Amino acid sequence: MKNRSLAGNCGIAVFVIALVTVALAFGTPNWLVSDPRMRGAKMERLGLWSHCFRSLPDPLDQYQRRFFVGCRWVYDPFTTGYDRIRGYLLPGFMIATQFFYTLCLIGVLVSAACVLMFFLCCGPDQNRYVQLIKGIGYTMLASGISACIAVIVFACFGNTDGWMPDHANNYLGWSFGLGVVGAIACIVTGALFLTEANIQAKKRKRLKESQARFELEEESRA
Repeated sequence: MKNRSLAGNCGIAVFVIALVTVALAFGTPNWLVSDPRMRGAKMERLGLWSHCFRSLPDPLDQYQRRFFVGCRWVYDPFTTGYDRIRGYLLPGFMIATQFFYTLCLIGVLVSAACVLMFFLCCGPDQNRYVQLIKGIGYTMLASGISACIAVIVFACFGNTDGWMPDHANNYLGWSFGLGVVGAIACIVTGALFLTEANIQAKKRKRLKESQARFELEEESRA
């Protein structure tokens, strides 16, 4: 603990928040939800990878003879006709949201291994200590930017007219909220780790300067 500054310790704490919120947002199906007070709503809730419908008519069937009910993985290969409406369920903005939030999750998971090394194994006496901290900082900043792109895209297009039915009675759910918190936490974590890297680099520089002065003093005495 003495080897880390306040920025490093805070960075670890905020990273835990980022890891939990990003993972929950990625896996939970409440990015867009229907108002529970509304009767006859066709959609119940949807996430990045699953959808729950109460009675969604097949948008490709003009006679509305087929309805989708219940919760399914968006790439479900077993429900008849579900693969045919995948283009409806995954318009371009949803694919972009999935892509950028997946990049965020990958970055956070990679950073998790590095944070464990920073917390448990590495110390200032090791050669690549500062590089490790910088790597965590830049990776988390990139993850935060990817997450920000994902949540902004979904906020702009996720509840527009022409996609999910009854859009006037739908609203962004708690999974989306966690996604926003995760994006902010990633950026804050990156900033804290880059601050820690700067502090550790200055400490190392001062140590080298003090060692050099000590060696010069020893030589002058000799």
